[in-house]
Amino acid sequence: MRLREKNKTMRIILLIIGFTLLSVVNAQDTKVWTLKECVDYALENNISIKQSELDKNISIEDVKVAKWNFAPNLNANASQSFNFGSSIGVSGARIPADFRSNNFGINSTINLFDGFANVHTLSQAKIGVKVQEAAITKMKNDISLNVVNSYLQILFAKEQLKVVESQLTISGAEVNRIKELVDAGVLPQGDLLNIESNLATDNQNVIVAQNTLTIASLRLAQLLQLDIMDIKVEDISVDIQNQAILSNDVGAIYNKANETFPEIKLAELNILNAEKSVKISRANFYPSLTASFGMNTAYQHRQSTTDFSPFLFSDQIDDNLGQSIVFSLNIPIFNRYQFRSNVNKSKINVEKVQYNLESERLRLRETIQTAYTDALASSKSYDAAITSVTAQQKAFDYSQERFKAGAINSFDFNQTKNNLLNAQSQLIQSKYDFMFKLKVLEFYFGVPFIGE
Repeated sequence: MRLREKNKTMRIILLIIGFTLLSVVNAQDTKVWTLKECVDYALENNISIKQSELDKNISIEDVKVAKWNFAPNLNANASQSFNFGSSIGVSGARIPADFRSNNFGINSTINLFDGFANVHTLSQAKIGVKVQEAAITKMKNDISLNVVNSYLQILFAKEQLKVVESQLTISGAEVNRIKELVDAGVLPQGDLLNIESNLATDNQNVIVAQNTLTIASLRLAQLLQLDIMDIKVEDISVDIQNQAILSNDVGAIYNKANETFPEIKLAELNILNAEKSVKISRANFYPSLTASFGMNTAYQHRQSTTDFSPFLFSDQIDDNLGQSIVFSLNIPIFNRYQFRSNVNKSKINVEKVQYNLESERLRLRETIQTAYTDALASSKSYDAAITSVTAQQKAFDYSQERFKAGAINSFDFNQTKNNLLNAQSQLIQSKYDFMFKLKVLEFYFGVPFIGE
């Protein structure tokens, strides 16, 4: 009896667990991601971005350190020492010389002049924060671009799947129709075999399209760093009628990108950073002036005596108290060419980063020129694809009517149907390729991928 109750309890527990897991799976399956959600999630959870944010925090700490370099330091010290031995007294007798001592002090130093090295170091630290911010912006742009591309690949795969499924439906209906005619003796068996062969090909195309959609979904899920194998996305209207970006010439798009793109901003900041390094190196040629303040006192006690006046601890600490103020001037005269070499190397680095800025601008211009040319070519390809589908659809409708009337054979009909399938596939590919290239051009012109 107890065994039955235990088994019943276990079945209930397993049933609850099963329903729970099913609910979790269904919850994941029913989640439909919008494009904005995908981009936002990627930017919030990407590990590389988080690492770059930590690098930025390190740069912020460098700014704090550079600011505090202007303040004086303050240090306290204390020591306890013991001495053991003996010495010859005035009477000629040896007397013990064991004693202990304490030393206490507090010291502070401030840099009055260092050739403005601290000033330039602070400026350089602030530039370092801006460098990290530009690097993070660039990384976010790249990730957003990849997410948008992966999202569009899923939409492309979904439309492609619909096309081949519709072709499979047509082929299935034709197989049924031809089979009835063959069974009735109206058509030869060869016509049925040909149309069944085409049905098998259409079925294979559906499987390939399904695999393409699965892989595209997996890639987006991996890009978002999700622990799932599949992700469902919301269908969006593909607006490629608005081609206003193409009314701008390449120069206008480049000028806009040159003002706002983080790659250019990063290269410009690197020049400022290198120029600050030159000024910091030159500071070594200037004299430096520091001021120090100190307070020190001491206490000593011979072990063979007792702590009576005038050897009291408090009395000695007060009597031995001393203060000091020191001004130190350091004038560099000869440093084995090290300072001069550091300045020269810093100047060379400035030239390097200046060339890097020119290289980045040249690369940006070439990229925009290529993107603009690709967009124009995609526009023409898309228009041609629309014309081709329209023509192939008419040809297919005419061929289907003739095939039903027995005026053409199954081979010619299948050829027309395949031509329509290829044209429809090319139209879908051209549409999404053109849309993505328009988005890229708009991105260079400062238009965000998705609406705010």
